[in-house]
Amino acid sequence: MKKSKKSFASKIIGRLEHIDFPVWNICNLDAKIDTGAYTSSLHCHHVEQFLENKIHMVKFYLLDPDHPEYEKRLYSCAVNSVRKVKSSNGIIEERVSVKTKMNLYHRTYTIELTLADRSNMKYPVLIGRKFLQNKFIVDVSKKYLTD
Repeated sequence: MKKSKKSFASKIIGRLEHIDFPVWNICNLDAKIDTGAYTSSLHCHHVEQFLENKIHMVKFYLLDPDHPEYEKRLYSCAVNSVRKVKSSNGIIEERVSVKTKMNLYHRTYTIELTLADRSNMKYPVLIGRKFLQNKFIVDVSKKYLTD
């Protein structure tokens, strides 16, 4: 018999929250919590895939130069997958996804993020329902509840 997941979430978060990516030493980023989006995404630029010791890797720059947390640092990690994602404007695009650790609500979670150009968006990180499901309840009238 298949074990069922919890049918409720115990933590309430707002429509905006501060998050950290400890593996990349990035702290206090604004993240938009979006139950309408399935996948989570992270603003990156100069995204390039490559092979290293027969492992599919990706390198990229996080954020934009005018962001307070920007470091002109080239990040790299293993590719989790490459898949088609429908963007907010309805266009289907191919994106690289990676897995990393994220701190939220005084806990560390593994999160899958697609690497996307979010330069036209207000927030560099979007947290979608694939991550939120069975972990959180979103109160859209609130923000920064985890601080």
